[in-house]
Amino acid sequence: MPPLERVRIILSATLGLGSLRLDEHAPLLGAVPELDSMAVAGVITALEEHFGIEVADDEIGARHFATLGSLSAFVQSKLPE
Repeated sequence: MPPLERVRIILSATLGLGSLRLDEHAPLLGAVPELDSMAVAGVITALEEHFGIEVADDEIGARHFATLGSLSAFVQSKLPE
């Protein structure tokens, strides 16, 4: 399964949105009401656990949560090659 699809599933499950159908250009922050600051922390934790990555507080920001594609690209950048 492509990372974009896995990130979509994790985001949907973490936010309790059911079967969220977003494409890579779908806006997240400001567009998905459930994605508040507390939910962002939960999403980051879920991504860390699922992908086996570590995300430092100073390396992720709002721009990474702009779209599903930007969040997926960030996750992909953290994966070992």
